[in-house]
Amino acid sequence: MTTIQHNALAPQDRFGSLVAARLAEGTSDLEYPVTERLRAARMQALARRKGVKVQTASTVSSQGGAAALTFGDEGQSFWNRIASVLPLIALACGLVLIHTIEDDRRANEVAEVDAALLTDDLPPAAYADPGFIQFLKVGGN
Repeated sequence: MTTIQHNALAPQDRFGSLVAARLAEGTSDLEYPVTERLRAARMQALARRKGVKVQTASTVSSQGGAAALTFGDEGQSFWNRIASVLPLIALACGLVLIHTIEDDRRANEVAEVDAALLTDDLPPAAYADPGFIQFLKVGGN
């Protein structure tokens, strides 16, 4: 690099140093995930300046009290992908099963009320009573 180019970059480098120092002042009170993202961004910026490609973590996964940085879908086999979809399939099947059971239960309740109405000898005024269905559910005769 010639002296002219070096002198032209010197103000840019000084400005960059001043900005970096100012930004570093407020990092002591930041949370851990934020500082990790900042560290990764610094690494990327330095790598771009040097012309080196750096691979950064795309997600943070936590298990219990530990956190791990993962690199997206790299390294996942076909079986791992299927295993990650199985809980979603099980949830959907469970919801369908619960819905079916609840529909059957409601249909049985309505059928019991209808059967009680059809087999009981009551005056027509009793059917208009607001507490009549509750009376039938309780099973009072």
